[in-house]
Amino acid sequence: MGAERDKSTDAIPIHEENPKIGKPAKTAAGLKGVTAGLGHVNKYMRLSSAAKVLQRLNQKGGIDCPGCAWPDPDDDRSRLGEYCENGLKAIAEEASKKGIGGAFFARHSVSELAQLSDFELGKQGRILEPLILLPGESHYQPIGWDQAFKKVAQELTGLKSPHEAVFYTSGRTSNEAAFLYQLFVRQYGTNNLPDCSNMCHESSGQGLSQTLGIGKGSVTLEDLHEAEVIMVMGQNPGTNHPRMLTALEKCKKNGGKIITVNPLPETGLLSFTHPQKVSSMLTGGTSLTDLFLQIQINGDVALLKAIMLLLLKYDKEQGGIVDREFIEQKTEGFEAFKADLEQHSLEERIAETGLPRSQVEAAASLIARHKKIIICWAMGLTQHVNGVDNVREIVNLLLLRGAIGKPGAGTCPVRGHSNVQGDRTMGIWEAPKEAFLNRLEEVFDFSPPREHGFAVVDAIEAMHKGAAKVFLAMGGNFLSATPDTAVTAKALKRCQLTVHVSTKLNRSHLVHGETALILPCLGRTEVDNQTGGRQFVTVENSMGVVHSSEGVLDPCSPHLLSEPAIIGGLAEAVLGEKTTVPWTSLVGNYDEIRDLIEQVIPGFEDYNTRVRNPAGFYLPNGARSGHFTTDNGRAKFSINELPQEVLPSDHFWMMTIRSHDQYNTTIYGMDDRYRGIQGGRRVVLLNQDDMKARNWVAGQTVNLISTYDGHKREALQFKLVPFSIPRKCIATYFPEANVLVPRDLYARGSKTPASKKVAVAIVPVD
Repeated sequence: MGAERDKSTDAIPIHEENPKIGKPAKTAAGLKGVTAGLGHVNKYMRLSSAAKVLQRLNQKGGIDCPGCAWPDPDDDRSRLGEYCENGLKAIAEEASKKGIGGAFFARHSVSELAQLSDFELGKQGRILEPLILLPGESHYQPIGWDQAFKKVAQELTGLKSPHEAVFYTSGRTSNEAAFLYQLFVRQYGTNNLPDCSNMCHESSGQGLSQTLGIGKGSVTLEDLHEAEVIMVMGQNPGTNHPRMLTALEKCKKNGGKIITVNPLPETGLLSFTHPQKVSSMLTGGTSLTDLFLQIQINGDVALLKAIMLLLLKYDKEQGGIVDREFIEQKTEGFEAFKADLEQHSLEERIAETGLPRSQVEAAASLIARHKKIIICWAMGLTQHVNGVDNVREIVNLLLLRGAIGKPGAGTCPVRGHSNVQGDRTMGIWEAPKEAFLNRLEEVFDFSPPREHGFAVVDAIEAMHKGAAKVFLAMGGNFLSATPDTAVTAKALKRCQLTVHVSTKLNRSHLVHGETALILPCLGRTEVDNQTGGRQFVTVENSMGVVHSSEGVLDPCSPHLLSEPAIIGGLAEAVLGEKTTVPWTSLVGNYDEIRDLIEQVIPGFEDYNTRVRNPAGFYLPNGARSGHFTTDNGRAKFSINELPQEVLPSDHFWMMTIRSHDQYNTTIYGMDDRYRGIQGGRRVVLLNQDDMKARNWVAGQTVNLISTYDGHKREALQFKLVPFSIPRKCIATYFPEANVLVPRDLYARGSKTPASKKVAVAIVPVD
């Protein structure tokens, strides 16, 4: 039987593109980065607003950048600018000088807006007032806040079960909003709290929790400066976490070595020109990577096993490589791990990486000669069927060398959105721990639901089958962020009500339920005045530091509410007299929210006092201190399988990536400066020898097809770009290629979509 095509309306329009293909950039940041970032600020912001924001951005007591979760220095911070090119773009996107309200939506129908690209949608401006799309209507129209809350309450209270509603959260939501949100949802009666962690670093949380007792990284920013070897795996910091390049530069200046493991050579890891140092710009910057391992897609477990086999070999030959004292005192499971590892063939594992033996030996030699080792990674490791195993294998290598719980050594999963880690700490999770639920019950005198809720892929399936009928998103762009775009679009359209708390227009507003609401909120850059006076919020960065963020700009509209105020309004309307929470009082003074967080969540003792320290405070981290919070207080070696996927004949392994003019689903522009691509996003990065073998040429138009579980998925009208990537591997941008990622192809143990390894066929268009 042939595969059944998954027929549905295209959720993302296809615009004809003719990208220019040039040479990749030789160095990251520098003057070009400054010029590009300031160009966005000049084009999309008022200069007076820019001047206010930029002098406070990422400063102590200032505004936390709404972009990535990279930590700020604990000590002095640059007064020239403690931000990066993409941070400037994020600010320009949020603090846009343009605004859209009822008059705009009266002129433009939903179907008309749906024809715009994601880039064009974002550039329409800030949403200025609450909006509703009524059943059968073609245009959004203004609605009052009270009426909007009543509409949500009507739909939620009319469901047969609270489990028929889904409450999504993006990683930009503050600690205060996240805590109130999960509290509202659990008082309503469900744990259906999927979030963006499900799609990105859930594999990290699972792998680290199982082995070290905490689902967070163990290092600080100072550890990176002090490290002797930093191994960066499946990550492109030059685009996704540009300020990380400064930390890597400091490591290099201190004599450290950097190993880069990635299928693509990324400019930001090859050379970095510090934009605030004249000497760096005059000399061409710092060469960062000492050893580049251009690995096959998902060859990471094979590489790590090969390195560890070599370490065991070196230990037999010379001794002192395996840290037996650390292993005996701090770990368990070493002998079983060692016995399993020694069953592997070194030659076979090296062959599976696609690397020459000399490069793998060079990596093992660097690791063998040093004790202060940090391994950093991102979605290139987590978004695989074996994503959890990838993370656990990293832990094995570090435990073997005793490189956890010591200065300059440990685990460093580099998170994406600015408070994605904080949201999980606050209880945004479909699988909450019993201890957390028990504390909610004790503090708020209600019985929280105990049944686990929907993760993202479960939520899509539930909406698609009609088992979930209301979808409410606290930020984010759910449709563009998720896999299987066509099916996700169908799922959202089958809802009775879709609700999005947003600052800007995005694709998810245009693929909607029978009734749709857009509830506009304050941005991170804006002043938040409540009845108790001017408020600040708090966030947790990628290394477990909790600190404040306070806006400085006047709100772009008098009709906006803060995220806590929106949640409080929803909770009062939905829960009525059933609630045990004083929502109005909490919204009036966020100190009261933090007092409640302190009562529920360990590590937040004296929260309101400590967070007023300009640099914030560190949360407890057993892996950082070497006191592992597992069931027996020991770190655990694990046995991990090799990937089992088989590539069908004449197919390629596809990984989805970001362009440099992009952050998550927000498209800042149509160029990818570092990769030498201008004016297009529907591109396929492909090995030149693979192209020659098929007589394909640069710029040729092709369609991409994935067939999984009997369903055919298509992404149309892409252009071929010859690039340095291993044979039989290709790279495409998301969200354009998300339509090819099956929703039920995900990581074992974490349900993170396997967006980094999808078998696809490339079909030339005649």
